Amino acid sequence: MRSLTAANQLTILRMLMIPAFVILMIYDYHGWALALFVSAGLTDMLDGLIARRTGQKTTLGAWLDPMADKLLLVTTFVMLTLPGLGQANRLPIWLTVLVISRDVAIVLTVAVINLAIGKRTFRPSIFGKTATVVYILTCGVTLLFNYLRQPSPVVDVLVYASLVITLVSAAHYIVLTSRLLSESGGH
Repeated sequence: MRSLTAANQLTILRMLMIPAFVILMIYDYHGWALALFVSAGLTDMLDGLIARRTGQKTTLGAWLDPMADKLLLVTTFVMLTLPGLGQANRLPIWLTVLVISRDVAIVLTVAVINLAIGKRTFRPSIFGKTATVVYILTCGVTLLFNYLRQPSPVVDVLVYASLVITLVSAAHYIVLTSRLLSESGGH
């Protein structure tokens, strides 16, 4: 199967890490959960590097890679929000709802636009990419301080940084979508 390249296998491995991550979080193995989160991040870097260097970019990989990233981040946000897991730092539920809602809104908007006015390519914006980096930092730092069992003001700063970049990237996306709709005649 030509679609099952080494890069795509790493992406699938990242997806398979998600249930293990949840189990580790539930059973209070915060160090192992952090290690798995970092490992998943490394597979994300590697699969992109391998795909570019070996010319193994595939349609399957173009779908699987962002899906694996979103699943990992959403799962991590949810796990870091849940009460009763013995976490020194919990993410506020409002942030998790906001982050998930932003992603759902983007996916639905792309689907509606593609159905209503035809296929369009939506390239990730600098704000979207920045949001992803801030989310990863927020999750990673929260996992680290939970492993250390220390409440940290750094987590609070990252929570509000996540809030700001979520609002900025959502506003930017709304502007781009409005522009796209007006250019197409607003069918």
